Amino acid sequence: MKNTDRNDSSVEKLLTEANRCVACGLCLPHCPTYHLTHSEADSPRGRIALMSGVASGRIPLNERFIQHMDRCLTCRACEQVCPNNVAYGQLIDGARVMIHEYSSVQRESQYEKGRLRDFLEREFIAKPGRFDRLRPVLRLLAGSGLLSLLLRLEVLRRSDLIQSLLFLATRNLPGQLWRRSYPARGVLRGEVGLFLGCVARLIDTETLLSSIFVLNRLGYTVRVPDTQTCCGALHQHSGRIDAARSLAQQNLHAFEGLNIQAIINTASGCGVQLTEYSSRLDTGFSVPVMDISQFLDEQEWDEVGFAPLSRRVAVHEPCTLRNTLRTSKHMYPLLRRIPGIEVVELPGNEQCCGAAGTYFLDQPEFAKSLLDAKLQAFESTGADCLVTGNIGCALHIANGLAKKGTNIEVLHPVTLLARQMRIK
Repeated sequence: MKNTDRNDSSVEKLLTEANRCVACGLCLPHCPTYHLTHSEADSPRGRIALMSGVASGRIPLNERFIQHMDRCLTCRACEQVCPNNVAYGQLIDGARVMIHEYSSVQRESQYEKGRLRDFLEREFIAKPGRFDRLRPVLRLLAGSGLLSLLLRLEVLRRSDLIQSLLFLATRNLPGQLWRRSYPARGVLRGEVGLFLGCVARLIDTETLLSSIFVLNRLGYTVRVPDTQTCCGALHQHSGRIDAARSLAQQNLHAFEGLNIQAIINTASGCGVQLTEYSSRLDTGFSVPVMDISQFLDEQEWDEVGFAPLSRRVAVHEPCTLRNTLRTSKHMYPLLRRIPGIEVVELPGNEQCCGAAGTYFLDQPEFAKSLLDAKLQAFESTGADCLVTGNIGCALHIANGLAKKGTNIEVLHPVTLLARQMRIK
């Protein structure tokens, strides 16, 4: 291992936090990977023991260590039940920093993942404005029927990523570019910023535009700074801490100086990263970061009504919204504002769906097992629609439903609100 002041400090912090784990085992029943493998090394306390061993030099950083760390979904369900409040999310990220910075095995693994993916992360995920330039191309493909043809190609059907992206992209292709400001309608209540994210700004524009629509009609002007970028979660969770910090600084500069009451996000995975800028990256926003459902649930709706909707809607709670932000409860009262709607909780919401950022690409077998359980749970509800607060979960679940030949809509709660919203 290299000996630098920063690395020594990071290892010391990891060991200090790891030592707070008393190995009580209360986390085991709540860990998705332990549920699948029944291996102690794939449990939170087992992984913490391995991290401590590597950080202290007692065990080597080898392929087996990397495998057990890579299998972690970072769902952080363990944090919910830990009696000692161990910051497991920080620990697993710290372990991945060790892997990224010190292990030649990891560097080889990254190379094997392919140059295309590395190119996409570097040139598009970290520079999401370029996704906007792809939208006209997708519109052309969809309008010509070529997109439907591509969806039938066997080579693409074998790619979960491409299949999912194309599946959602077909209904998320508005033509306009993002404006810097969307003025409030009616009496002005205030101003908020909207975080677009990276992939979401291309394939989940329906959610973003629905958020703007609802916020405007509640009296909020929505600011959308054009210099904002990816939240950095993908980089953070792959150990590229410098890249994550750089993206964080760019977002801070993008939103600073705006006279806003909150920064609104529609993807809970991004929301966690933005909220934890201060604790993880020694920097943070001076205004609160809020999930759109939480912000809307705290508003007054006196001037707004909703058209009835006779549908049974199942609510999926993303791990980031349930375990980390702990605001998943806000989705239910929001949806119940719509007359005639039947809102049901998806059974097994305490377990991860298997999306977890790029987990469904990196650990396809584990991800499929977790997804199959979600699909069975959804079938048991008898619902004809599924809502979720995170684009990654929506991609993963929508792809699973599509492969089963089920014509089920997967969307964000705010989209249903926008569709049914009426001004009194």
